[in-house]
Amino acid sequence: MPSPVLSDSTLMLVTAIAAVLAAIAIMAAVGFRLSRSHRELGTDAEHATFAALHSAAAAGQQLREGLEPAGALKASRQLRALLNCAAFAMTDDSALLAWDGTGAAARQPNADAVMGMAAKALRTGRTQVATLDASLRAALGLPSQGSELKAAVICPLKVESRAVGTVIILSKSPSGGLVRATSEVAAWVSAQLELAELASSRSLLAEAEVRALRAQISPHFIYNSLNAIASFINTDPARARDLVVEFADFTRYSFRRHGDFTTLAEELRCIDRYLLLENARFGDRLQVSLQIAPEVLSTVIPFLSLQPLVENAVRHGLEAKVGAGLVQITARDLGAYAQVTIEDDGVGMDPQQLELVLAGKHDGVHVGLRNVDARLRQVYGDDHGLTIDTGVGRGMLITMTIPKNQPGHSA
Repeated sequence: MPSPVLSDSTLMLVTAIAAVLAAIAIMAAVGFRLSRSHRELGTDAEHATFAALHSAAAAGQQLREGLEPAGALKASRQLRALLNCAAFAMTDDSALLAWDGTGAAARQPNADAVMGMAAKALRTGRTQVATLDASLRAALGLPSQGSELKAAVICPLKVESRAVGTVIILSKSPSGGLVRATSEVAAWVSAQLELAELASSRSLLAEAEVRALRAQISPHFIYNSLNAIASFINTDPARARDLVVEFADFTRYSFRRHGDFTTLAEELRCIDRYLLLENARFGDRLQVSLQIAPEVLSTVIPFLSLQPLVENAVRHGLEAKVGAGLVQITARDLGAYAQVTIEDDGVGMDPQQLELVLAGKHDGVHVGLRNVDARLRQVYGDDHGLTIDTGVGRGMLITMTIPKNQPGHSA
């Protein structure tokens, strides 16, 4: 039986119907997805919770540097939305940092007037509620009449029980709930400021540890290097000149004032200069072996994190050993990580004494080991501290494993 033949008009009608049906199907699918998304977002209470958490997270990012004007202003915008208040201000203990408001409160207020409101909360460390009289309203940029804003809630910001600033909101009539909510926001901001201060303290500690390493390098190594250079001035002037250049390059690198990080290649160049100077003192007693994978040379590492380990091997491992000693430096590519090992066949160390050194309970001995271990743990976490294998008379093997991809760290 032959297939039926459709007329042009029938074909057009069929095509139009198919297009309409396709459009309906697409709309139904979109509607189903939107309906499903709405169901997944949950109740109105869950919406409100999400919005509050989002505002808090956004504000927290702006407070990472502590009470700074730019961050305080951006955080204030989020926190004003969180409290749904007409105006929100943030101060430190001496100045207005941020003022965010709408409508009548949008004009920048008189800073002295704001700090006058904050004074009692800063002094007592307690939340205050202040009535907005005519003079204060004028200083805050509010109309003298007709404004619904009648009062201010001032909550102290505290770090270690010390008032360091305030949060201030303007309200029609501050209910007990609003006062408590503002106090909770102030407590949350205080927690962010404590975290910022802790981060700053850790940074200062790392800087102090680098200074300690430089101080360790300074008296012992410089004295011995200069003595070695002096010994060649008469017998081998050319070598003495070369050693002076190496000494200058080494000290320039070690005492540089910029950057907490460097590359593995730069640190190895520093080590090469160090070993050339030590070789002038030890002669054939100091033997060195290097095996470096080219793939890891660009890896970023904390500044002065390898040189102190090599110095430890020479100074504490080989100097007390009778006869020749070998220092082996190896850098391997482990995919996502670079692994560096420094091994010597010197006198070694009692493992129990090593534990005391790493815990900071053995004053003045192997300070380089402890400082490098502490800095690695601070930067990369406890899983990336030094791994040390040693024993009395068995030499020492030190291993450090560094992530090759380090967002936020640059040499």
